Amino acid sequence: MNPRGSTSEDDSLQAGRVGRAHGLDGSFYVTRARPRLLVLGAEVTIAGASTAIVRRAGTDSHPIVRVRGVEDRAGAQALRGQALSVAAADAPPLAEGEWWAHELEGCAVRDGERHVGTVTRMIELPSCEALEVATESGGELLVPMVKDAIRAVDVLAKSIDVNMGFVEDR
Repeated sequence: MNPRGSTSEDDSLQAGRVGRAHGLDGSFYVTRARPRLLVLGAEVTIAGASTAIVRRAGTDSHPIVRVRGVEDRAGAQALRGQALSVAAADAPPLAEGEWWAHELEGCAVRDGERHVGTVTRMIELPSCEALEVATESGGELLVPMVKDAIRAVDVLAKSIDVNMGFVEDR
């Protein structure tokens, strides 16, 4: 299972944040990158303005991009810290068993017939992604996005069936 991304109210997926400048041509590193969304030619929004990726270099873990309209190092530095987002409708399709984080946020979490709580957000851990669940008792629970913990996901019904025996044993 491999959910990725997050969204805001305007139905966009966060692709990363503008990091430090790279070189003199306006290129910059992307931090917290979602490489799947950072492809050459992709339309992105930075600081409320739409633009396109005109250069993609680096690696998936340390991508370097340049966007249309940013032509020098000073321009890249001025954007540092800004979020890059892509319209959800323009995102590449996901494989079976993959979801964008915004699709899972707000889903009811159940263990069979027992209501456990509601997904509040997706967290990226070093070993896997996890669902942060606000429990009925007012606490929080992390559910790893692995097959042993997740029995079924029904995005349309906003429901996730989990194996609490696996989750609680961890």
